[in-house]
Amino acid sequence: QVQLVESGGGLVQAGGSLRLACAASGRTFNTYAMGWFRQAPGKEREFVAAIRWIGDGTYYADSVKGRFTISRDNANNALYLQMNSLQVEDTAVYTCASSARYYSSGDRYRFYDTYDYWGQGTQVTVSS
Repeated sequence: QVQLVESGGGLVQAGGSLRLACAASGRTFNTYAMGWFRQAPGKEREFVAAIRWIGDGTYYADSVKGRFTISRDNANNALYLQMNSLQVEDTAVYTCASSARYYSSGDRYRFYDTYDYWGQGTQVTVSS
């Protein structure tokens, strides 16, 4: 089992920045990728960004490309999401996820069913 705990959410004005963190614990040794998903009220959960845990490979939704940056700290089992130029449309609950599956095609990590463990989520609210 892997436990994931997010932090860093909050209220920010449009154009501002936030940095989300996800702390992983437990059986993290077989992690192949981690990702961020978000869900706004009344909308389906959507992919935000993902990163391979070993080697290179980052993947972004078109809606956040150029504004958000995903990064990792393997030594501390931590995942981050730096969010800049936030827009009202970015308001959602952001959840980190961990995958214990290897895929040669990194684009597979855009899909929620690729992930095995999920955090509880952290609220991000962007005001106009």
